[in-house]
Amino acid sequence: MMTNQDGTMIPIETPIGKFNVWTKRFGDNPRIKVLLLHGGPAGTCEFFECFEKFFLEEGIEFYYYNQLGSFLSDQPTDTNLWTIERFVDEVEQVRKALGLNHDSFYLLGHSWGGLLAIEYALLYQHNLKGLITSNMMSSCVDYDKYAQNVLAKQMDPDILASIREIESKNDYNNPKYVELLMPNFYMKHLCRLDPWPDVLNRAVQHFNSEIYRLMQGSSEFGVSGRIKDWTRKDDLSKIAVPTLMIGAIYDTMDPEHVKWMATQVQNGSNLICPNGSHCCMWDDQQYYFSGLIKFLQRVDSGEKTLD
Repeated sequence: MMTNQDGTMIPIETPIGKFNVWTKRFGDNPRIKVLLLHGGPAGTCEFFECFEKFFLEEGIEFYYYNQLGSFLSDQPTDTNLWTIERFVDEVEQVRKALGLNHDSFYLLGHSWGGLLAIEYALLYQHNLKGLITSNMMSSCVDYDKYAQNVLAKQMDPDILASIREIESKNDYNNPKYVELLMPNFYMKHLCRLDPWPDVLNRAVQHFNSEIYRLMQGSSEFGVSGRIKDWTRKDDLSKIAVPTLMIGAIYDTMDPEHVKWMATQVQNGSNLICPNGSHCCMWDDQQYYFSGLIKFLQRVDSGEKTLD
């Protein structure tokens, strides 16, 4: 392993060769170790910087990890690398390199990271002590419907028409696109703090937009990329480890779907942040972390977590 940016570079194998991904450890707790999976695809773990305050105060050990293609990790350009299956295999390689196991290993995925966390659990839940999905639905098909039928219809029709016009021309680099989305969508459904914490502005600048658009798609109203048909609704019942599903009232993801997900896994509970959006770890911070930490402590104590 090599060090970089005060973290550790972990070598991983891929179908086209070896690359390195960046990780960083915080804390020391033999019983609770949380690996954080950031969103995107190809976002960064900077979205998790608020975890440092809340987790360290409780003595919880956790790990930043920038997935392949993301900021501080290697960024190969071969598009064959960007599949759900390869990302899941990468998570397993990172777990092994960090020495995490079922006695203490919790996996927390936010947004796209939540998709990865579900996929990981379906293959490797024997390695997990607990699972947390944050702000992710179990179906991109259902998310697309929610974005089109609920979120888009909440927007001023004239503004939505302007956004749709830009999208119809595939003119996503037009600065007016972000100018319209920022007050009318991002600040209502991505993060409701005004102004945004500097770290979020930083994180957005560090997105690998090529991978994001390939996997997610260019429009913020639903999914049109490689993951557009992804769904695991019928497989949630296979997940037996204690699971917490986190959502928020103003999220881009349907909070009712998140509640439903918690009823489908074998030992599930939900946490719906009443004042939060997609980044409710920032805009409904106390509610988010009090519920998350309570879940970790309940699982650690052996207490039944099902609501």
